[in-house]
Amino acid sequence: MMLFLFYVFILIISANFGYKFNITTMLMPAIGILFLYIGFIMKKVKRTWFIGIRTPWTLSNNEVWKKTHRLGALLFKITGIIFFFGIFFSPKYFLWFIIILVFGLIVWLILYSYLKYEKLKNK
Repeated sequence: MMLFLFYVFILIISANFGYKFNITTMLMPAIGILFLYIGFIMKKVKRTWFIGIRTPWTLSNNEVWKKTHRLGALLFKITGIIFFFGIFFSPKYFLWFIIILVFGLIVWLILYSYLKYEKLKNK
């Protein structure tokens, strides 16, 4: 996270010194790497109130937490790879690109955790 913020800082400073570049194109691979990194660490996150996919269902059941984070790790890695290669798409659609992918990822993980919880509860 610190490297990502440092990279954004360097981009902002460079733009203020008059260097001309498309900041959106420069951010896409960095956001991709950030999501990829989150995907790698998400699988190892223990159940806690501070980090992770914290829905009522994941916080109340260890198995739901593990399964949701296993899926979340995979989805974050896939989203990171898509963002990384997003430099080949039009920069003017990048914001919509991020919103749709991240919103879909969040909704899917919330729904998945609920369905897993209900399935385990009914056993």
